[in-house]
Amino acid sequence: MLELNAQHIHMHQVAPDKPAALALLGKVLVADGLVAPGYLDGLRAREAQGSTFLGQGIAIPHGTPETRDQVFATGVRLLHFPAGVDWGNSQLVYLAIGIAARSDEHLRLLQLLTRALGEGDLSDALQKAESPEAIIDLLQGAPQALALDGELVGLGVAADDFDELAWQGVKLLKRAQCVEPGFNASLPLSQALPLGDGLWWLSSEQSVQRPGLAFITPTSNLEHHGQPLNGLFVLASLGEAHQAMLERLCNLLIEGRGQELSQATSSRVVLEALGGEVPADWPSARVSLANAHGLHARPAKTLTEVAQAFDGEIRVRLAGNEGAGVSAKSLSKLLAMGAHRGQVLEFMAEPSISDDALPALVRAVEEGLGEEVEPLPAQGEGAEQSVIPTQPDESAIEQAALRAGDQVNGIAASPGIAIGPVLVRKPQVIDYPARGESPVIELQRLDAALDKVHAEIGTLIGASQVVSIRDIFTTHQAMLRDPALREEVQVRLQKGLSAEAAWMEEIETAAQQQEALHDKLLAERAADLRDIGRRVLACLTGAEAEQAPDEPYILVMEEVAPSDVATLNAQRVAGILTAGGGATSHSAIIARALGIPAIVGAGPGVLGLAPNTLLLLDGERGELLVAPTDMQLEQARSERATREERKRLADERRMEPAITRDGHPVEIAANIGAAGETPEAVAMGAEGIGLLRTELVFMNHSQAPDQATQEAEYRRVLEALEGRPLVVRTLDVGGDKPLPYWPMPAEENPFLGVRGIRLSLQRPDILETQLRALLASADGRPLRIMFPMVGNIDEWRSAKAMVDRLRVELPVADLQVGIMIEIPSAALIAPVLSQDVDFFSIGTNDLTQYTLAIDRGHPTLSGQADGLHPAVLRLISMTVEAAHAHGKWVGVCGELAADALAVPMLVGLGVDELSVSARSIALVKARVRELDYAACQQLAQQALMLAGAHEVRAFVGEHC
Repeated sequence: MLELNAQHIHMHQVAPDKPAALALLGKVLVADGLVAPGYLDGLRAREAQGSTFLGQGIAIPHGTPETRDQVFATGVRLLHFPAGVDWGNSQLVYLAIGIAARSDEHLRLLQLLTRALGEGDLSDALQKAESPEAIIDLLQGAPQALALDGELVGLGVAADDFDELAWQGVKLLKRAQCVEPGFNASLPLSQALPLGDGLWWLSSEQSVQRPGLAFITPTSNLEHHGQPLNGLFVLASLGEAHQAMLERLCNLLIEGRGQELSQATSSRVVLEALGGEVPADWPSARVSLANAHGLHARPAKTLTEVAQAFDGEIRVRLAGNEGAGVSAKSLSKLLAMGAHRGQVLEFMAEPSISDDALPALVRAVEEGLGEEVEPLPAQGEGAEQSVIPTQPDESAIEQAALRAGDQVNGIAASPGIAIGPVLVRKPQVIDYPARGESPVIELQRLDAALDKVHAEIGTLIGASQVVSIRDIFTTHQAMLRDPALREEVQVRLQKGLSAEAAWMEEIETAAQQQEALHDKLLAERAADLRDIGRRVLACLTGAEAEQAPDEPYILVMEEVAPSDVATLNAQRVAGILTAGGGATSHSAIIARALGIPAIVGAGPGVLGLAPNTLLLLDGERGELLVAPTDMQLEQARSERATREERKRLADERRMEPAITRDGHPVEIAANIGAAGETPEAVAMGAEGIGLLRTELVFMNHSQAPDQATQEAEYRRVLEALEGRPLVVRTLDVGGDKPLPYWPMPAEENPFLGVRGIRLSLQRPDILETQLRALLASADGRPLRIMFPMVGNIDEWRSAKAMVDRLRVELPVADLQVGIMIEIPSAALIAPVLSQDVDFFSIGTNDLTQYTLAIDRGHPTLSGQADGLHPAVLRLISMTVEAAHAHGKWVGVCGELAADALAVPMLVGLGVDELSVSARSIALVKARVRELDYAACQQLAQQALMLAGAHEVRAFVGEHC
């Protein structure tokens, strides 16, 4: 069995690129006697087939079936790369988990690791981990408790109506970092639930970062739908975190005590009534945290040691938060705070120890908690973004029901064509009586069910060919034989409960106890407890488990969560289709990792598909066909074979230029995120680098990198290009992706705030250092510098003036300076900008979302954020026309450049360069060679007159 063991983790390793990391990993596996030296070839071959990047800074390199004979013993070795290793497509890996397995045992490890892909991003924590134990803790996953403290209570809030009161509640949730922009729009205001006593309830699961409950009361008497409005609960729902509070609220209302909430004059009254966090009235002290990486493992451990030297209780919270705080003696709880550099910590200590403890704690933080710290230039920190899918109700499913012949367009999540019957998986609802016949009879029923389920699982163990799956079932068998669990159930039976009720109550109690310990491994066991609980309940009631088709099927769910992966049989699941989620959702990540074709965000109608309905799923195009005809199936199978052959032929000609049939050349370049990716890009046929993202150079250091550090990175790229041009984007960060040593105030909408060139111009010293490094690295080689997020002429002139000043001191023979077209305003003034710039590079990802006002990560709208919308194409056309009028060139470096249906439009509009991921170069070149430039020009002009992106795609598909 593959297990994570602290002894097998090699901390603080260094590798300049992925090949070097694989070589180091192979060396470790060989040295530990797990594999023969030839296994390294398997690691390389597997990466050539497809990246083993799992997500959130984790990769799971493993061999191919052909190299399993090189494995001596099953095992894993983990290499920690705090500086990061680029795994391709700008995916930075901080933890490489090398797997030596003779069969499919690595799937079990993948299933376990995906449980760690929770709502937050692990990459930053993995990068900063200081010990093997910290790594293992991070790889377990953890439940989130409901946020309910003084920060989320607003009493006597000024509001004129229900909508405004709801908005005040949303503001509290945003301030507590429970929700992200978009939550307010997702609230079903028309479906507010009256609770009585003038109290109302609203909730949403969309755009939630962590579960939280806000309670607000208005200053004056209000009404809503003819009923009093004295108080409003706004719930940011995530899982079952709010259940205990909801039960307490129901009991309070049943007892007729609702007015205690609506008439409350202090948050403490509300929190005590609802069981929220009530802060202790203890002496306190505040101190700013100056550590570069915030309160990560090493300084947190030092802080716990200081706190543990005192006998009484000490708690800590972020200043401005009215919650009770967490124990300063608990390492895990300190880490869970996620305190950043620049934030203020507030310590509270029992009165008996406060005189000594508080000064000691403040002094320890001021001295850096064992680290060297620099003075703080500013305070505040941006909040990370995450997306939580919406759960549609049954009426929405029925209204959107699909029929034979219907075609659905979702979000392409994992490439490939899948054909198979549908299996819609929904949570099974089982009814059962609360009271039993007698304790003796109910115990006999329970024991019989336990024995039967134990035997059934034994059969599954015997039939399973995968050791890791057998291990899961073996664990479940052990739970069934847990004597303590059975004894607790017996106590409940003596109170007259039925076997079903006693069993499920005890399972839930035990699971909640595990979760309350805030131990990630025990939280995983809680999920297993509930799973085995449902299995026994089904046996007691005679409910039949859902049977999967014998043939490969297409799994349909609202969203595939990490905990669902343990039941996924990659050999039986031909495709994955989800109603919710976006391209970066768990479903998409899991499907890509398992190599299963997938479409996400297809809408609630897919949940209403009849069992065994045949589906045709194209994960590359994001298209789903319900009950396809024989002819359509034949076409799909032919298309699948054609794609495989097309890729083979394209790879053979990848080093040739991309020239249309009528002789029009289009340069094909690569997008990269680090110097180590350059050799692979060149080997894949790149004619240059069309986008070098420089953020990683800055993110991999605890302080802004100096000129020498940056220059060395840029030189590596230029040397590997061997004379090919390099286009570099200057630092593009902001409130949505802040740097640890550059604190930025939180913004309501960081995507419309201070980022890109706006931020760089606020710190000209950092921008000048980067420009100096770029100019000094050129050495006569072709260098192109572009500035991101330029929205007006003044921003461009300020940045260009700095380049002009520096190039006098650091002359470059072949230098061009341009801007990225990402904001509609820049495209609209392209005729003015094109008089000064040397080139434009269109970032279609941002240009699309700003033009269409759709967040690319939105769980339900992101499928509509399509760069082939005529509005976006018109902006591209305007940009190209303006540039060519002044003899300037235009590139496209967004995802649209690699879209097979978009390439004819971009070529037809006159785009001179397409910059794509290295793995897409061969196919994009092949696509260009199929086209006739003159015909594309005509088609592009016709497409500009169409109504929407869907019509454009259909038009291109018909003519190209």
